[in-house]
Amino acid sequence: MKPSRISRLIEILTTLQAGKSYAVSDLSTLFGTSRRTIFRDLKELRAIGVPCHYDTQTGRYMIEPEFFLPPLDLNLQEALSLLLLAHEASKQIQLPFRKAALLAALKIENNLPTKIRHYCNSTIQNISTKCAAQAPTHLLDSIFAPLQQAILKKRKAYISYNSLFDGQMIDVELSPYHLFYNCRAWYVVGHSSLHKSVRTFKLNRIKELNISEKCFVEDESFVLDNYLGRAWSMIPEGQLYNIKLRFLPKVATNVAEVRWHSTQKVTHNSDGSAIVDFRVDGLGEITWWILGYGDQVQVLTPEALRDRVLNVAKKMIKLNEEA
Repeated sequence: MKPSRISRLIEILTTLQAGKSYAVSDLSTLFGTSRRTIFRDLKELRAIGVPCHYDTQTGRYMIEPEFFLPPLDLNLQEALSLLLLAHEASKQIQLPFRKAALLAALKIENNLPTKIRHYCNSTIQNISTKCAAQAPTHLLDSIFAPLQQAILKKRKAYISYNSLFDGQMIDVELSPYHLFYNCRAWYVVGHSSLHKSVRTFKLNRIKELNISEKCFVEDESFVLDNYLGRAWSMIPEGQLYNIKLRFLPKVATNVAEVRWHSTQKVTHNSDGSAIVDFRVDGLGEITWWILGYGDQVQVLTPEALRDRVLNVAKKMIKLNEEA
């Protein structure tokens, strides 16, 4: 939703909440836009849970004044940070309950003092965020919400899952422990009866989900950080490696200024290059990260990682030479 439209929605909310009813033609004139746009705005407000009541006798709309929260005692920075977070988050497709996030932002903004509201409104129009490409999540709420409840109530879930590892659909009885977002997608981690171990499942690959009445006993020893361990991202392989990489001057600064892993150590060289050390569980995930830097990175150690990178690079060359 564009900032200008958010601003108009706030103004429509404030107008209708004042206790007076308005016809669509009145709102169209008041906000200098078409009747069609007003109808679309009212539909959007209803979609996020705002009770816009239409009186069939008078042909007018209004909102109950009691609907919104009481005035909030927020200073300028508190208000701006909350609204920026809510507005930007609501535009990201990977956020569950994004309509609820937008409604929360509208409630907060509607109850701010006039000067603070106007300042935030103007400021937000000049700030934006851009996320990396995301996994498709058009069914995120319908998967996320039931799993969230299953975790709270300790209920088992039955899922039909498109497993890339197995190369087919698999049926799993899952005791869900935790929901988490990693890089590009949402995941649920829990004990799989099929694998007889704790496993991670990507939400957008869950094709069917049913929550059971059967309860499971919570594993009180489970901690997500411990489960992920020192994996590069989220797949521990059970063996730790001391990894040393040399990044050439062209990318050294960009690489060094990002905290890629908890074990990261950086040494800057006089020629502008940088040596970056990691202690990582597994080589699979970090191999693909290294390949993303192409001819700007050199694997110093371990030899097993260098061999992996060389093997993939040779296959890439062969594949593209045959194209």
